[in-house]
Amino acid sequence: MATEWNYVVTAHKSTAVSRSCVGNFTAPHHLNLIVAKCTRIEIYLLTPQGIQLMFDVPLYGTIATLELFRSHSEAQDFLFVGMERYRYCILYWDGRQLLTRSGGDASHFGGRPTDNGQTGIIDLHHRLIGLHLYDGLFKVIPFDNQGQLKEPLNIRLLELLVLDIKFLYGCAIPTVAVLYQDNKDARHIKTYEIALEGKEFVEGSCSQNNLDNGAHLLVPVPLGGVIIIGEDTIVHWSSTTFKSLSINQAIIGAVGLVDPDGSRYLYGDNTGALHLLVITQEQGRVTDLKTHYMGETSIASTISYLDSGLVYIGSQFGDSQLIKLNNQADASGSFVEILEQYMNIGPIVDLCVVDLERQGQGQVITCSGAHKDGSIRAIRNGIVITNQASVQLQGIKGLWSLKTSLNDQYDTFLVVTFINETRFLAMNKENELAETDIEGFDSETQTLVCGSAIHNQLIQATAKSVRLVSSTSRDLLDQWFAPTGFSINVAAANASQVLLATGGFHLVYLEITNSKLVEVKHIELEHDISCLDINSVGENPQSSSLAAVGMWTDSVRIFSLPGLQLNWKGKFAEVVPRSVLLCTIEDVSYLFCGLGDGHLFSFVLNISKCELSARRRFSLGTQPISLCKFSSHNRTHVLAASDRPTLIYSSDKKLLYSYVNLKEMSHVCPFNTAVSPESIAIAKEAELSVGAINDFRKLHIHTIPLNEQARRICYQEQSRTLAFCSFKDKDIHTESETHFVHLLDHQTFGFLSIHTLDTFEWGCSIVSCSFSDDENSYYCVGTAYVLPMENEPTKGRILVFLVEKGELQLIAEKETKGAVYSLNAFNGKLLAAINQQIRLYKWVQRDDRSHELQSECSYHSDVLPMHTQTRGDFIVVGDIMRSLSLLVYKHDEGLIEYKARDFNTSWISAVEMLDDDIYIGADNCCNLFTVRESETHEGRLDVIGEYHLGDLVNSLQHGSLVKHHTRSMVGKYPTVIFGTISGAIGVIASIPSNLHMILEKLQSILAKSIKSVGNLSHAEWRSFYNVRRTSVARNFVDGDLIELFLKLSPSHKLAVAMAMGVDVDKLCLLVEELADLH
Repeated sequence: MATEWNYVVTAHKSTAVSRSCVGNFTAPHHLNLIVAKCTRIEIYLLTPQGIQLMFDVPLYGTIATLELFRSHSEAQDFLFVGMERYRYCILYWDGRQLLTRSGGDASHFGGRPTDNGQTGIIDLHHRLIGLHLYDGLFKVIPFDNQGQLKEPLNIRLLELLVLDIKFLYGCAIPTVAVLYQDNKDARHIKTYEIALEGKEFVEGSCSQNNLDNGAHLLVPVPLGGVIIIGEDTIVHWSSTTFKSLSINQAIIGAVGLVDPDGSRYLYGDNTGALHLLVITQEQGRVTDLKTHYMGETSIASTISYLDSGLVYIGSQFGDSQLIKLNNQADASGSFVEILEQYMNIGPIVDLCVVDLERQGQGQVITCSGAHKDGSIRAIRNGIVITNQASVQLQGIKGLWSLKTSLNDQYDTFLVVTFINETRFLAMNKENELAETDIEGFDSETQTLVCGSAIHNQLIQATAKSVRLVSSTSRDLLDQWFAPTGFSINVAAANASQVLLATGGFHLVYLEITNSKLVEVKHIELEHDISCLDINSVGENPQSSSLAAVGMWTDSVRIFSLPGLQLNWKGKFAEVVPRSVLLCTIEDVSYLFCGLGDGHLFSFVLNISKCELSARRRFSLGTQPISLCKFSSHNRTHVLAASDRPTLIYSSDKKLLYSYVNLKEMSHVCPFNTAVSPESIAIAKEAELSVGAINDFRKLHIHTIPLNEQARRICYQEQSRTLAFCSFKDKDIHTESETHFVHLLDHQTFGFLSIHTLDTFEWGCSIVSCSFSDDENSYYCVGTAYVLPMENEPTKGRILVFLVEKGELQLIAEKETKGAVYSLNAFNGKLLAAINQQIRLYKWVQRDDRSHELQSECSYHSDVLPMHTQTRGDFIVVGDIMRSLSLLVYKHDEGLIEYKARDFNTSWISAVEMLDDDIYIGADNCCNLFTVRESETHEGRLDVIGEYHLGDLVNSLQHGSLVKHHTRSMVGKYPTVIFGTISGAIGVIASIPSNLHMILEKLQSILAKSIKSVGNLSHAEWRSFYNVRRTSVARNFVDGDLIELFLKLSPSHKLAVAMAMGVDVDKLCLLVEELADLH
């Protein structure tokens, strides 16, 4: 059940790039690329191998401006960052960390924010910063002689509709060029000198009227003047020249300087075409403009030329790219070579959450990107093991890989054991696995443990004995037998040691020498032993000073070697340990204990003192766990094999747990071969396979490129398909955009069927719906006819499709008097938001047994209801201006009635019902808020929670990215997933009041103890904000800040825990469990 308290956390960071710049930021000899992604800054270093990410930094603000500059006395650059909520700061790198030089607040009470977005510019001679944030106002922040910022000044600007504003090169007095539009929609340019003493603009001598109607960008040129970018022309304009170049009509979104003297620029348009603009000049005068087509890239939002033909294309609409411009064109005429592609799933226009594999874990399927870079993205949590080979084998009881020599790069043998036999596989000359013999091993019994040993030897333990075999001759060298009357039950080995548990509660320790097995110590315990491990966690990789021993009586013990002295004992609530593992990951030693009920315990192990701390408990499944260590990409990882296989890995010395894409595995071992390096062998119920993990990202994204833009998507369980609405931009052959309904296979994401909508008809909404007295499930699509002569659509359709044999069959259609903005399945009927109406349709059978939609009732809504969600008989409506309202359907009376509304003004971008009583909305000012019916005022929805996300949410959907067991804490919290315009995916979890109180206190302590970049206030950043009011965030907790606790140093964690008045280990466990939400 949902509560009024919510935990908001990012599962996938923003990926859309809005700004980038190039300079010497981290050192005078470093060439850095700096990239802005919504609320984060990424700083890269140019290397011979490409660009390398040095670090990424979260900010308490949405980035609007990003500019590098250098004071005259400095050897490296500073970074100016302006935020959407009018804060700004100057950052610098001191060789170790990012520091704040200065900052301030540029807000102006009563100012009207600009419609064309904020502009932040720096005088090209570094005398002042200019900010155009409000209509009719230009804020100037001068630098003093030491490069420090002085007090800001406000200068009145007569032009109200400013399209762009830039400082000019070569001016003794700081001068700006202003591109603006008058009240007759004509576009002009003029210059102003900035008189700081008088706090005013002095109109310059240069102006030009009636420019290209599409003129929208200014680019200052070091040669003098500016380039004016239009849709049909590119113009170089200065006090002495006006040089125009006609271009093919396009919307140019990004321009990047190539040469420092301004003779060449790259520009990209809305079709993804990249061009080179060449400016020819003689004696300081521009004499010619030429443009050259270079090739196709993602649609550029920003272009940064790096060096030697390397160019960064940052995109808000598709994947960003690192490209190289070649001197010679390829066969297609392109000079562009794509070196790297950086995934961007923004803007997320719509999403659905689906358990496609029926494992209780959701995948997020998004409509991502825009225009020709549009795509469908399938996003799932977990590690992907790519299957490389497999063979059907029943009843596998264990797996081990062996090397001929410990120094060998690759494994030689794979040992597979069964209940009554053991088989040996080896790589043959054709690099294929083939069965072989190891003569010294016993192949007619089950193997308990097998491994490579020192002196080019192999070890095998069975119920009868331990065998030492030469890895070169494969002959038996020595054999140790179990005591008379007893058998070996459990065994563990490393390169020089063997540990055995025999009947009679005996624990026996052997050492491996050259051709000999030597019994060193033998003790008797009071209970039977269930599992053993002597994996090395010390300095010597071939031996261990400690042994982990699991008992059938629910305890685990640590013994020292070689003396088998008991050093530590722990109990596990009457559940038997079935697998133990000693392991060092990222220089931290751990003890892992897998229990018979699917729980896993981890401890941090102090080897020298043999002390265990930081006990953690995780629920991985319901069946016994088998643990295995392996290495990949020069890092150590652990696989927990069970009914829910899980990879354990570490980042910043924090253990992370991710499910893998396999439904079950019983045994696993590393298997590194020349054909399949860094692979793993996996035993399932009836199969042996070899696979590899190539990517350790927690979220995996599968891309289905469309070359068109997807708008709405949904899933249908009955047909196991996905359907989405999309459109393709108009070209010279079409008079309008072309809109489609596509059908996809749920497993392969292959295209099954397509339905083309009418000319001027747009797909606006889609839902899978089942009607009363009809066993079929249908796709219902809402459309609008968007005609050039109409301001608002007056006509639309509802199309009803049935999936038959993988094809979309149009079963029925219903004309509407307006755009069908939203559709919902509702009590065996169909609910539609059509212009200003909420209308309910029932599914009626005609005399010929066909069906049609028939209107049952309607409700006249507010300004424009764009979003609807339903639960039971209740309907929540999100309006374009009037926030949220609650309606109820009366079955007996057959009508929809108004119940309550939020009387605040908000432009709603997404809505969801958390439960019967609490509803959540997202607005176009990047806020989240929750409402419920007022207990004191009838007809009113009270706002009970407010929070500034800093990113525009386009979709809210119930679901989870992670499979939770109900016995886990977080598994009890209902969750909603959201997608944003910047490509972020987040989770909102409803939490109980007592947890909210704890987290709110922790949030406050962390906000004070973690120094923010730019000295920005966390409380101010998360406060609800729109143009009418600002209010303190309430009943929401910032999960991104909470989970930063896990990255703190041990001493910092301890200080926070002391301030909280709680045990540091318990606080760590609490935050780690919350991190499991994503």
